Amino acid sequence: MQFDKNLLGGATVLMLLSLLSEGDCYGYQIIRELAERSDDTFKFQEGSLYPVLHKMEANGYVKSYRKEGDNGKVRKYYSITAAGERQLAEEQKQWREFSLSVNKVLGASGYSFA
Repeated sequence: MQFDKNLLGGATVLMLLSLLSEGDCYGYQIIRELAERSDDTFKFQEGSLYPVLHKMEANGYVKSYRKEGDNGKVRKYYSITAAGERQLAEEQKQWREFSLSVNKVLGASGYSFA
C-alpha cells in the first residue's frame, strides 16, 4: 500500500531516532532496517534519507563519523546525541497522543480495524 508522503513525513524523525537509539548505523543500513522492520512499507531512497539525517545533525539530534567496515570500506555512521534522546522522548509522546486521538475519531465513526 502506498501512503501519503505527508503521513510519512511526520513520523520520519521518530523512526530514525528510534532506530539510532538502538545503535549507530550507516545510511544504507538505515534504509534496509526501516524496510525490513516495516515489511517494506517504508522504502526510503538515499535522496530522501540523507537530507533528513543532515537536518537532524544540524539540529544536534545526531552526529556523524566515518569508520572503516569489515570489508575495508569507509562508511559514514550516525549516532544519536543526548539532545536526540530528549527529542525522541518528545516525538514518542506526541506520536502516542496523536495516534490515540486519531483512533478515537476512527472508532467513534464506526471504523473497523479488522
